[in-house]
Amino acid sequence: MADKGVPIEKVRNIGISAHIDSGKTTLSERILFYTKKIHKIEEVKGKSGVGATMDFMDLEREKGITIQSAATYCIWKDYNVNLIDTPGHVDFTIEVERALRVLDGAVLVLCSVAGVQSQSITVDRQMKRYKIPRICFINKMDRAGANPFRGVKMLREKLNHNAHLITYPIGAEDQFKGIVDLVTMRAFYFDGDNGEFIREEEIPADIVSECKKYREDLIAAVGEFDDHVGTKYLEGQDVTVEEFRKAIRKATLSLKFIPVMTGSAYKNKGVQLLLDAVTYYLPNPTESENIALDQNNNEAKVVLESDAKKPFVGLAFKLDEGRYGQLTYMRIYQGTVNKGDFIFNSNNDKKVKVPRLVHMHADEMNDVEVAQAGDIVAMFGVDCASGDTFNDGTVKYTMTSMYVPNAVISLAIAPKDKASQNNFSKALNKFTKEDPTFREHRDEESNETIISGMGELHLEIYCERIKREYNCEVVVGKPQVAFRETITKRGDYNYTHKKQTGGAGQFGRVIGYIEPLPADSAVAYEFVDDIVGGSIPREFIPACDKGFQEAIKEGRLIGFPIVGVRVVLNDGAYHDVDSSEQAFKTAAIMGFREGYEKAGATVLEPIMKLETSAPEEFQGSVMGQINQRRGMILNSQTNEGYCVIEAEVPLTEMFGYSTDLRSATQGKGEFTMEFLKYSPVPRGMQEEMVKKHHEKRAKESK
Repeated sequence: MADKGVPIEKVRNIGISAHIDSGKTTLSERILFYTKKIHKIEEVKGKSGVGATMDFMDLEREKGITIQSAATYCIWKDYNVNLIDTPGHVDFTIEVERALRVLDGAVLVLCSVAGVQSQSITVDRQMKRYKIPRICFINKMDRAGANPFRGVKMLREKLNHNAHLITYPIGAEDQFKGIVDLVTMRAFYFDGDNGEFIREEEIPADIVSECKKYREDLIAAVGEFDDHVGTKYLEGQDVTVEEFRKAIRKATLSLKFIPVMTGSAYKNKGVQLLLDAVTYYLPNPTESENIALDQNNNEAKVVLESDAKKPFVGLAFKLDEGRYGQLTYMRIYQGTVNKGDFIFNSNNDKKVKVPRLVHMHADEMNDVEVAQAGDIVAMFGVDCASGDTFNDGTVKYTMTSMYVPNAVISLAIAPKDKASQNNFSKALNKFTKEDPTFREHRDEESNETIISGMGELHLEIYCERIKREYNCEVVVGKPQVAFRETITKRGDYNYTHKKQTGGAGQFGRVIGYIEPLPADSAVAYEFVDDIVGGSIPREFIPACDKGFQEAIKEGRLIGFPIVGVRVVLNDGAYHDVDSSEQAFKTAAIMGFREGYEKAGATVLEPIMKLETSAPEEFQGSVMGQINQRRGMILNSQTNEGYCVIEAEVPLTEMFGYSTDLRSATQGKGEFTMEFLKYSPVPRGMQEEMVKKHHEKRAKESK
């Protein structure tokens, strides 16, 4: 994405991630303003109704939240910065996931009052998953109750980070005036309406000793990563600014150190210093290790080089339906691609032409002729799925795609009138292609279209988009929760499948048992083949496995998939003429059902990790609501007049919670929730569910 004149060492691909409402979009807006990408600052919930540049969807502007990650690029002091602003809401976690998959560095934004919140922990886990070096920016220093030192403490305690301040605030709350750079030991003030004029001065006398203390700590911390600085520190010599920056960079890139900065994006203080830090301490594309698998060589690992002369390799990480058709966002890891080139999709070997190549600035496009290693571009007319790898045809590499969490909630959905059926199908097709966490399937029994996703808000946004973008009103059924079934003890089976028809019959006998897998098992089903002495011929074993897999798709209690089972096959019998794959597959299905009846089957429900925050005076009623919803409160703490309650609550009980919480807290309460685990439903509730399921079955069979 770089201008031709920018060497790859001066390219930075960064993301801005944080908990909802920490000020990511406000920060992105300031970055665009100071890099002269925009000429006027708009607020997320501004009075002008225009909304921030990066929140360009109407829905984002109305709700004041970021839904899709938006990409842009800007130039800061001859560095080319490609920037992705990601959503903070847990329902849109895939947007963060796919952005981090293709970035080299990130800025983790924390609110100076709340510090590390539940979603900060999730985002941090995602950054660790993709080994992304990061800078932490403690924002909102102008808010009442701002305390960056508590933020640093939480980074150390809650996220186990070796975090140290590299800038020190001058004042806080309404007295927040500027920032001290602990590397250069100079104070910076931001004048003018938008903080665009930077004034550099001596450090105010009353904080000099504090700043010296924090600088000492910082030198000691980075000295562990840089021997030269470490030696100087031990000998009591001062380090030069150049040596200091080099050591901080080395420490940050090792992923074992996090530089922490302070500021207020809203009050235009400290953003320029953050941009400088991005260029000083975050990696360029050549400093990130990217691995591909060579499909022509048994999936051997290949380290990609950010070299424009090597064979082209790019990863399509996000799809968007624009006015002119599908827009494919691509990170180029190796080689060069020109407008008009033919490229190959490694996943299906399709050859496609690149008719148009653009740089994205939020929803504006700037055409380019060529893009090379390290760039993030968008292409038109390239049909593919999210996560596909592209090559130039001389190599066949694939890159591991991103981690996609399982859906936890489903809704039945249908178009209001038959005439919109076509648009309805188009919308669902498009959404499933562009968002891997949004799934849709047809329920064979009820003949309904079911959509599944990460939470109520996630699905609500998609229903709204079907209406707006496809002019199709939809009827939404009651939310369904993704229940599961499992077993609690061993159950033996000994089943013979025998059928005699004209000609060859069917014969297969399976003997063995099913038992629960350990609670921490990563798989839902395990097959153990303990057949000795050929009581079932080898060629029929896979058919038995297939039969067991078929049987776990639908449990006998409430018809949901069965998880956490190990199926052991240790004996059986066959017939020389009548045995076939089909016979053993059927025997396995029926054998599993026989064992399942004896194995103490139980229903599991998804349990969510809930974090609710509200003013202290509402603490009693908020806790009461959580208890009413079968919630288990794990922790509650108060700080600065706000209480934060952490609990585990069954998803079934969480519908309509946002409305109840708002009315109980005069609209001041907010919550975030994410999937945690599956656990058994209470006995009485299970009996009720089983009874309903059998009644429904009986009705359908009539």
